[in-house]
Amino acid sequence: MPPTTDYYAALGVSSTATADEIKKQYRRLAKKYHPDANANDPKAAERFKEISEAYGVLGDEGKRKQYDDMRKLGAFGFGGGRSAGAATQGDFDFTAAWKAAQARAQAERAARGAGAPGAQGGAPGSGASGGFDFDIGGIGGLGDLFGSVFGARGRPRGPERGADVEMTVEVPFRTAATGGKVPVELDMVEECPTCGGNGAAPGAQIRSCGECNGRGTISFGQGGFAVNRPCPACMGRGTVPSEKCASCDGAGQVRARRRVNITVPSGAESGTRVRLKEQGTRGSNGGPTGDLIITFQVTPDRFYQREGLDLIASVPINIAQATLGSKIQVKTIDGTKVALRIPPGTPSGKRFRVRGQGITKDGRKGDLLVDVQITVPEQLSDEQLRRMRDFAEAAGLKY
Repeated sequence: MPPTTDYYAALGVSSTATADEIKKQYRRLAKKYHPDANANDPKAAERFKEISEAYGVLGDEGKRKQYDDMRKLGAFGFGGGRSAGAATQGDFDFTAAWKAAQARAQAERAARGAGAPGAQGGAPGSGASGGFDFDIGGIGGLGDLFGSVFGARGRPRGPERGADVEMTVEVPFRTAATGGKVPVELDMVEECPTCGGNGAAPGAQIRSCGECNGRGTISFGQGGFAVNRPCPACMGRGTVPSEKCASCDGAGQVRARRRVNITVPSGAESGTRVRLKEQGTRGSNGGPTGDLIITFQVTPDRFYQREGLDLIASVPINIAQATLGSKIQVKTIDGTKVALRIPPGTPSGKRFRVRGQGITKDGRKGDLLVDVQITVPEQLSDEQLRRMRDFAEAAGLKY
C-alpha cells in the first residue's frame, strides 16, 4: 500500500523546502522523538519511525525527485490528481505512471543510443485482454521508488544492501578540538542470530511457499491491469519454514543495541560528518551491510570559545596585577600551562596571543587568545577602604 502520510507533512516542511531545511528539521524532530529520550512513550517511537521513513526519501536527492514525480501523478492520494478514464487503484493513476515511466526510459535509452522506443516492458493496453502486467521492478527509476514506498518487487528478492543509519552525536568541546573518541549506543535491526535470517526455527524444514509457488511475489489486479508485490506469506523469500523462529517470530531480523566508539578528528565542528563503512543495518538475503553516518554536535565549554582555529579564553586578574604588572599561568587546550606576562597598566579586555596553542587541523595550527578581565573585591575591611582612599587621592583618582 502507498504511504498514508505525506512525507513533507510528516517532517513539517513544504514541498519546496531546500535540502538543508529538510535536514535541519529532521535532526530537530529526531532528537525530540528518539526512543532513548522517550522510553515510556510508544507514540514517540512511532513518530520517530515516521519521520525517519520520510527523511529516508526526502533526504536523498534521487529518491526525492522520484517521490515528487509520483506525488505529482497522485500516486499517494495527495499532491496530485488523476486523469479521467485512466486505469487507477485508489487515487493512483497507473496508466499515467506507466506512460511517464515509459517516456523516461525511452529518453534515457535515446540519450545513450541504446535500443528503440518501447523496448522495455511493453506498452499500456498490450496483451490478449487489452490490459497489461505492471511489473513494479521493471520501470527504471520509478520502479525503485515503488519498491521502497510500496514495499514491492517485480521478481523474487535477492541480496539487498542494508540501510544506512544516520544519527547526531554530541561531542565535548575539548574532544572536538583535540580529537578523540566518544562512545555511542545504537538501536539497530540485525540479522537474527538464531535462524541466520531465514526465519526458521532450529531443525525446521524449509519448503517452497504455497502462496506464491516459490516466486516470492504475488499479483493483484483490477480490470485490465495487474501489479506484482512481495508475497506476504513468505515476505518475498519464496520459502516458508515448517516452524517459525521463536527469537524473531519468523521475520529473520531482531532489534539489538550496539555500542560503538566513534573517532572524532582534531578540529571537528558542529555539522562535521563521518561515515563508518558497514556499521549500519545488515543487508537482507546475504546483502552487504549499510553504513553509519555520524553528524557531530559540539557542546559549549565553560572556559574556551572558538574562532576558526583560534581558541579564546577569558582569564581574571586583580587590580594590583593590572596596575603593577604580573606573570600569570594559563592552561592550554591539551592541559599544559604556559606563562603569560601582564604589563603594568593593562586594561580590562586586553587580549594577548599565545602562538601555536590553538586548534590543529589539516596541518594548520591556530593560536590561544587570552582576554584578561579585571576583577574587584566585593568587600573590603575598614582599613583596606582607608588605604584605597589614600591611594586614590595620591594618584589623583576621583571616586
